[in-house]
Amino acid sequence: MNLCELLETHRLMAVVPADDPEPALASIRVLVEAGVRLIEVPLTSRDAVGVLLRAHAELGGDAVLGAGSVLTDADVVQVEQAGGAFVVTPALVPAVAESVRLNLPALVGALTPAEVVSASLAGATAVKVFPASLGGPDYLRTLREPFPTVPFVPVGGVDLDAALAYLDAGALAVGIGAPLLGDAPHGGDLAALRRRAATFRSALT
Repeated sequence: MNLCELLETHRLMAVVPADDPEPALASIRVLVEAGVRLIEVPLTSRDAVGVLLRAHAELGGDAVLGAGSVLTDADVVQVEQAGGAFVVTPALVPAVAESVRLNLPALVGALTPAEVVSASLAGATAVKVFPASLGGPDYLRTLREPFPTVPFVPVGGVDLDAALAYLDAGALAVGIGAPLLGDAPHGGDLAALRRRAATFRSALT
């Protein structure tokens, strides 16, 4: 799997919390049906691994599932065993080396130029600009000047308008949570999620 190619094609990675397993799974189904195939489930969620396992078993190749907030070697192994296709970290953490060892693509969190260099040298598949809202699209545009070949994926405080601005500034893709998911992962309105997913897909791809 070439994660960068998928990110460039889909331009959108949905971040789905999994504290409530059934609504989280239902949200993932709706997203995939709407064409949002790249899904991150943060390990900070109470039942992230269980949701990954069930979603992978049910959706198979229709979804590209990964885990966020991955920190340790053990986290990486757990994600891989649950069928996760990639990991996302908040920073350069021990999990990065383990993901490289297991040939599991990693979006590695970074914000400063020094952190971008460290993430790239450590084997990051792409650099997650986090929290993106601290600098916004103008910061990403500036950051790309010394790193024109680094694939950047802004995450954190990204809504639809910001997503468009980040892509215009040279982002490979964006990661979006609440502005896309709304209350759906917590038992809320799945129909509204379906409409938002269609809107995001139409605007970003």
